[in-house]
Formats: sequence, C-alpha cells, structure tokens
Amino acid sequence: MPTTPNTLTALLSFRNDRDWAQFHNPKDLAIALSIESGELLEAFLWKKAEDADIEKVKEELADIFAYALLLTHHYELNIDEIVLDKIKKNELKYPVEKAKGTAKKYDEL
Repeated sequence: MPTTPNTLTALLSFRNDRDWAQFHNPKDLAIALSIESGELLEAFLWKKAEDADIEKVKEELADIFAYALLLTHHYELNIDEIVLDKIKKNELKYPVEKAKGTAKKYDEL
C-alpha cells in the first residue's frame, strides 16, 4: 500500500466512478506518465527555472503522481519500499567518496 492511502483512495474513487479502470492498464499508465513528464518539461521551456509557472508545475506533477500511484496500485507495490530499495542500489553505484559534488554517471566515477 502506498504511503498516501487517502490520496490513493480518492484517486481510485474518482477513476472508478467514471469507469476508467478499463483504460488504466500498466502500458497505458506508463505512456501517460511519459506524456505528463513531457508536459512538465514544457513549463520550463525557453525560460529560466525560476520563471516557470508554478501552477503549471503543480498541475503536471499531480498528473505524474496520479499515474504513478495507479501503476503502483496495479502491481501492489509499496512506494516506500521500492524507493528505499532504489536508494540502497544507488548508494552502491554512487559512493559518497566518489560521487560527492559531481554529476558524473556511476560508470564515469
């Protein structure tokens, strides 16, 4: 269960009330995530980061989080668990003594 049960409950209720679960298969949720991520990038296009419309950023992040929550729900994934597992893997790939202060990829350290 995700760390935001109230959000997930509201999201599932919204989706189910509209009979949209039929469209929310993993492939289409992943595609939607990619599209919404592109729309988030659009908020920053041709401007300085501080000039981005924060309302647009919030809207697109909400869409991204919603589709990600639906995808974790479909696979019965625990958000905390999968993120913490990824952090552990990245700690091995990016040890502090090699990665601190650099944006190099792990295979360039």
